[in-house]
Amino acid sequence: MASANSYKLRCSIPGHEMDVRGLASAAFPEGAFVSVSRDRTGRVWVPNSSPDKGFTEMHCMSGHSNFVSCVCIIAPSETYPRGLIATGGNDNNICVFTMDQPQPLFTLKGHKNTVCTLSSGKFGTLLSGSWDTTAKVWLNEKCMMTLEGHTAAVWAVVILPEQGLMLSGSADKTIRLWKAGRCEKTFTGHEDCVRGLAVISNAEFFSCSNDASIRRWLVDTGECAQVYYSHTNYIYSMAVFPNSEDFISTGEDRSLRIWRQGDCTQTIRLPAQSVWCCCILPNGDIAVGASDGIIRVFTEAEDRMASVEDLQAFEDELSKATIDPKLGDLGDIKMEDLPGREHLDEPGNRDGQTRLIKDGQKVEAYQWSVSDGRWMKIGDVVGGSNQQSSKSVMYEGKEYDYVFTIDVNEGGPSMKLPYNVSEDPWLTAHNFLQKNDLSPMFLDQVANFIIENTKGHVVGPAQPAGGDPLTGGARYIPGGADDKPGFGADPFTGSGRYIPGSGPNPSGPVGVADPFTGGGAYSSAALRQTATNIYFPKTDGVTFEQANGTQIIAKLKELNGGAPQEHKLSEDNLESLEMLLVAACEPVSSKPPPTLQQINLLWKAAHWPEDIVFPVLDIMRLAVRHPLVNESLCGEAEGVQLCNHLLSLMRPEGRPANQMLALRTLCNCFSGRHGRALLMAQRETVLSRAADLATVCNKNIHIALATLVLNYAGCLHSQPDLEAKAQCLSVASRALETVQDKEAVFRLLVSLGTTVASDQTARDLARSLGVNSQISKYSSVSDPSKVAECCQLVLKELQ
Repeated sequence: MASANSYKLRCSIPGHEMDVRGLASAAFPEGAFVSVSRDRTGRVWVPNSSPDKGFTEMHCMSGHSNFVSCVCIIAPSETYPRGLIATGGNDNNICVFTMDQPQPLFTLKGHKNTVCTLSSGKFGTLLSGSWDTTAKVWLNEKCMMTLEGHTAAVWAVVILPEQGLMLSGSADKTIRLWKAGRCEKTFTGHEDCVRGLAVISNAEFFSCSNDASIRRWLVDTGECAQVYYSHTNYIYSMAVFPNSEDFISTGEDRSLRIWRQGDCTQTIRLPAQSVWCCCILPNGDIAVGASDGIIRVFTEAEDRMASVEDLQAFEDELSKATIDPKLGDLGDIKMEDLPGREHLDEPGNRDGQTRLIKDGQKVEAYQWSVSDGRWMKIGDVVGGSNQQSSKSVMYEGKEYDYVFTIDVNEGGPSMKLPYNVSEDPWLTAHNFLQKNDLSPMFLDQVANFIIENTKGHVVGPAQPAGGDPLTGGARYIPGGADDKPGFGADPFTGSGRYIPGSGPNPSGPVGVADPFTGGGAYSSAALRQTATNIYFPKTDGVTFEQANGTQIIAKLKELNGGAPQEHKLSEDNLESLEMLLVAACEPVSSKPPPTLQQINLLWKAAHWPEDIVFPVLDIMRLAVRHPLVNESLCGEAEGVQLCNHLLSLMRPEGRPANQMLALRTLCNCFSGRHGRALLMAQRETVLSRAADLATVCNKNIHIALATLVLNYAGCLHSQPDLEAKAQCLSVASRALETVQDKEAVFRLLVSLGTTVASDQTARDLARSLGVNSQISKYSSVSDPSKVAECCQLVLKELQ
């Protein structure tokens, strides 16, 4: 073996026609890896048999209509024992391939802009990031969740190996931690676009950025534990060795860098400006892809190193490279007063150290190689007095190397396209088309126009003032007390006070044999004596029926006395609401049915000021169970208004009594056909707002929230709507993070069981979200026993 820290070239693979933008070590065959390129293809490379040290193309994949920007491997499964290959592209799509077909097995559509990063997790879960500022979670050909919160392109995503946690890095300079679709934490510290993420363990991860730094983060605390500096320009990608300590990185300074125990111990320069991507192969070799379309593999193993002739050819190619000092890949260069060739007689201080020397009229760049004990030429520095820099053009208050006039539509107005030679022509073209609302079909045409008219200049990153194509001043720019009385803060006094929804059983009449209700709940003995699962799936709605009508009306009249004049109800109106309450609480056949006048009066009274509206909401909660009220309030015309009004009362800063009664009203809407239809149509909005109430410290709110999730799960049980089921799983999982009340926990467990029962995809998603580990603590709860029994049944489903 070679000495430590001495990676050398194994082989160069000139298989792609354009930039190589993504690499991934393949699951099959042994030692293989996958590359993707701007030439719109993906390719699988397998190692040649000895003595040849190179790789052969085994498989070529095509399916994208524009350049391919990222790739990841979906782990082998029973269905696909060789694993799958997922690629993301500028056509906004994700293509998923097998190892033996050139066309995609299926295509995932949903992103609204370039898919630039992919990561796979357990059970076939796929996480994608896009220039559309979102990340998406995919499973079994379906989008399960959209992660929204970043304000600029999501350049990097990764799934942590356990706990169902996901990370996303963005051009908004932040990293976000997601659990069950919700942002749990935001990591700040980078000063520019975050371009890459790499997992160290469940507790730590790395990030790299356009700010030329690498950071190590602690997942639990959000603390940045260490910052690593060595690169002199944008860092695009990184990968971690199996020891979870050492890592590699690549970037716009034309280098691959190897880091051991926190120090950059080796720098390998490449004869290409942008080193876009890297991956570590199972045998420890390193593959890198660059802007010249060539994949290069480096190794520490002497028996796999290239021949002396090939190593010399690589060094010769590197020495002939031209380096533009404006691109900064040699750090801060001062052209004047450079020493002569004699300066190379002095050894370097560290691997990768660079020196510039004058050789006649030329300026040459050299890099110190510790393993070889010598200075290696890495190129000629040109353009130090580049005339183009003195001919910059002002456009919209900024300096550019070029400002092109573009005529896209014949007869239409011409458009200005500003461009610096240091920018990526494809991203510049993309932004130009988007800004001017032009078809993306023109992308190649505009990009090639830029390339053709700027020949002779190296295409590199924007200078600091220009920023990254999707961050900085010229691109996406991130944007820059009510009292909350507790439940007892409302004006209730004395032992006989009215408390909304209070009673021995807040969810149903005593005596009903249902695991959700008081003394009539199923017992442990019943479970042990029954061969079937009595807890889930639960498809009939759970409602809140307990009420003390006398106290409700008494409170209504009391508050009406002090209500603002425009809201005050007449005696006749109060009597009408009382009749409506009686009709709603009694069997339908024994009392006159509610009238349209009463229902309209209830709707009007529901808009009382928030500090006094709670008894009206309690009447609505009970009344909406009646078929006539359900149809009237939840019908097509009125239903959306009802939903919006209840959601307004559920604001996190609102009053707890109103929050609870609004949730209970939504739960009771499920008792009628029109209410179910309304809430299913409004599911995404209703569940999103309800989920925010999990952080309110109020057990009655938690029970109502859990019941709402359960009712949704019941309605979705027999439906194939995986995105809706994913939201139920997400809200239940998030609620379990904060809910303490055992009845609320029980209902959330039943909702989980109902969601995953008889649905393999939902089970896989629940596992990928870490539901197993999240709920396992409830498997030993002794009081009430139904919590442990239900938990054990859910865990069994998820095995």
